[in-house]
Amino acid sequence: MDKETLSYYNTNSNDFIENTLNVDFAEIQNKFMDKLQAGSYILDFGCGSGRDAKCFLKHGYTVDAIDGSEELCRFAGEYTGLDVKCMYFQDLDEIEKYDAIWACSSILHCSREELALVMNKMSTALKPAGLIYTSFKYGEYEGLRNGRYFTDMTEESLEKLLAEVPGLQVEELWVTSDVRPGRGEEKWLNLFLRKK
Repeated sequence: MDKETLSYYNTNSNDFIENTLNVDFAEIQNKFMDKLQAGSYILDFGCGSGRDAKCFLKHGYTVDAIDGSEELCRFAGEYTGLDVKCMYFQDLDEIEKYDAIWACSSILHCSREELALVMNKMSTALKPAGLIYTSFKYGEYEGLRNGRYFTDMTEESLEKLLAEVPGLQVEELWVTSDVRPGRGEEKWLNLFLRKK
């Protein structure tokens, strides 16, 4: 991951946590959980504040959580009670371990080139027919934006990306507005991917 992006999260962790921890994300969390068996094993991949990991724990799921930012890992560990692992997305090396991977607004910080590698690693880490939720800012921009690296996605660019990730197929795709106050004009591409 881009060093500037990690530096941003370490330096601005308090603001980031304040802006995301209490955002109502229940609609998408519930949509995700509705697709899982009770007690499924979830990887929160880029867990940020730990908001979503805590939700899944509360609903009886087994959860591993990772993030690249040491400051966010520290907070998320205290908040969730999990041993949150500080690691880069590219270092995921599990094989058929998880029923599902939750990558909410996280892998969008990878470059377009790295995304195919990371998503292939995610596919390998899933059990057969495993599920991924992930989201990208909607658009065609790639590069630094407000101190962080972003790769935005449209339906067309996603299709090109998934051609390089043969183990995954789109189960559902939809566009939403940002749920944070005052950011409703920002659009997000949400998707459920299923391991073949």
